[in-house]
Order: sequence, then C-alpha cells, then structure tokens
Amino acid sequence: MKTARVFRLSMAHPGDLSELDDLIVRGTIKAADVAAIIGKTEGNGGVNDFTRGYFTQTLMALLSKHLARPAAELIREIPCVLSGGTEGVMSPHYSVFCVSEGEAVKRYPSALAIGTAFSAPVPVEQVGRRAHVESVAATVRAAILDAGIERIEDVHFVQVKCPCVTVARAAAAIAAGKTPLTSDPNKSMAFARAAGAFGVALGLSEIKPDGFSDASLLADFSIQSPRASISSGVEVEGNEVVVLGNSPNWAGNLRIAHRPMSDALDIGAVVDVLADLGIAAGPQVSAADSERIATVLVKCEPDRRGRIRGHRHTMLDDTDINAQRHIRGAVAGLVAGVTGDGRIFVSGGAEHQGPDGGGLIAVIASQEGAG
Repeated sequence: MKTARVFRLSMAHPGDLSELDDLIVRGTIKAADVAAIIGKTEGNGGVNDFTRGYFTQTLMALLSKHLARPAAELIREIPCVLSGGTEGVMSPHYSVFCVSEGEAVKRYPSALAIGTAFSAPVPVEQVGRRAHVESVAATVRAAILDAGIERIEDVHFVQVKCPCVTVARAAAAIAAGKTPLTSDPNKSMAFARAAGAFGVALGLSEIKPDGFSDASLLADFSIQSPRASISSGVEVEGNEVVVLGNSPNWAGNLRIAHRPMSDALDIGAVVDVLADLGIAAGPQVSAADSERIATVLVKCEPDRRGRIRGHRHTMLDDTDINAQRHIRGAVAGLVAGVTGDGRIFVSGGAEHQGPDGGGLIAVIASQEGAG
C-alpha cells in the first residue's frame, strides 16, 4: 500500500535545495520516493522568469547525485511545478511530495493520494487550442490512474504546468509553415493556462467534448474547473500534471480538501477549507493546528470587470506593477493572515480556474489531532 508524505521546505535563493539534501542525507526522505515538487520562487512570474529553470536544474542535479541516474531522465519523470513571484508576505519555499510503499502504523478511512503524468511535447501551433486541451485531459486521466483514485469526486486539486510560445518558438514554427495562435509570449501564457483549465475540466468530466470550441478559451468564463491550478512557462515543452486527492487505497495521516474562492476577499473559503480538515480559525489558526498544515495551494485572478464586491480596483490599470503581482500579494496576505505562515503557494493567472475574479484554495493537513 502506498503512503504519501509532504515536506514544506524553505529556500534562501532559487537554487537552494539544502533542506531537501539534508533530509535525504539523514534518511528522512528517500530520494527515490520524491514524486513531485510544487513551489514558489522569487522571480517575476513572467516569460523571462529564469528562477524556475534554475531551481529545476538544481533539483535534478541533486536527485541525480543521490540516485546515480542522469538528470535528463529524472526531469521526464518528476514534475517540478514552480510559480514565480513571492510578493508581500509570501516566503520562497517548495513542497516535496513523496510516495513510499508499505503499511502505515495507523490507518484512516481515506488518505492523501498522489498521481503524476507527462504528455508528449505540445507543438507550438497547438498551444492554446483544442489539441492542447485534449492533450492535458489525457494526461490528467493518466495521473488519476497513477494515483489509483477510483472516484472523480475524490480528486481535489490538479496542478498542470503547460508550455508557452516564445518569440523564438513562434518564429521557428512560422518558418516551418505552421501558424501559432499568437506570437506574443504573454498572451500565449494566458491561452496555455486556459487550455490547461479546459483540459482539467474535460479530464474530470466537468465539461463534455462538444461543450467548447477554440473560441471559448479566454472568452466563455462560464466554463471553469474549480479543481484546476495551471501554470505556464518556457521551461517545459509538454504538459506536466500532478493530481492530489483522497483514497481509501492509500495509507498515511494526510488528507486534502479544497474550496472555490469567489473573489480576492473570500476569507470565508479559507476558513471553510480549514474547517473541512478539522482546523479552526478564530481568526488565525493556533500554533498547534498550524503545525498540522502540510501545504497550502491557492490560485487567484484580478477580476477582469475591474470591481470587487461592487468597488473599483486598479490592478488592471497599473502600468508600474503587473496585475498578477498585485493579486498574488493581496491574496497571499489574506490567506497567510489566517494560516499564520507565509509559506503558501499563491499563483496568479487563474483563467477558468474557479469563479471569474476568484480562484480556489486547497489545503493538505495531518488528520492527527483533528477534532
């Protein structure tokens, strides 16, 4: 029987993997058990955010050393999903998801289950189009199968890393007679995230194959997946997927819950998802309960209508600070204020990922000590 463990580790800089290295050296973590990484680096979160690639390169070199295997192989087996931008109170960190075999000392009716999968490279001309959606959907289904989650409703969080189109990739495609959806890297990132969200929705049967077209992406915001978290970057060529859910077929003391966030002020969703895991916030969780929290995963998006609960916001009009940096900092402050810990994964760009102008929050916590 498989057991999932999650370690939330801090970093002094984007290439600092010293805490993970120490845990491996001490035997707390077996390098072979590392199944996925989800983390925040202090880059700008944009197309030219090379902190993500720096971290990934360092991680694969570290695991290669401990496993005596080529890093080029490991990078195709271990999803490393990084979101740049640690605005405000967010602290640079990474969560290490480990899977081991063997019976746990104590069994629960249901426990955290982890599944991963990779797609083939996505051709530049397909990024942000239906073929990209279908590629993500197939990869999501493969990750669910890998996790051994039998009921779709037991899936709580699907993290996808999608490729985007750079100027160079677009030029190469055009020279080869292909037509990218856009040659603008920033627009490409948004369309890739939308394709990822549609792919999760399709993979989870939240939408039907005939329920959307290419024109629906970034246009029909009634289509959404409340369990999707999508990032896009230049450091990948295919889709990397991490599925997190609960299953009676897994051992371990961790459990995951999620809630949609209706907007950037939805502190109620934060309180409710913690309550789902037996953690009370009054208004901040206690030090003891804070220790039970293994990781916090959030998606958010500036409301494109320019208002939050009827009042104007200026995030989309600010030419000095990107709107995604605004929203990450704002939502991180709200969530960290409740959990009492700045090591939270707050990723912007939540197109079609939960309610428009909102997003979602997922929390993994220990079941020990739950009321």
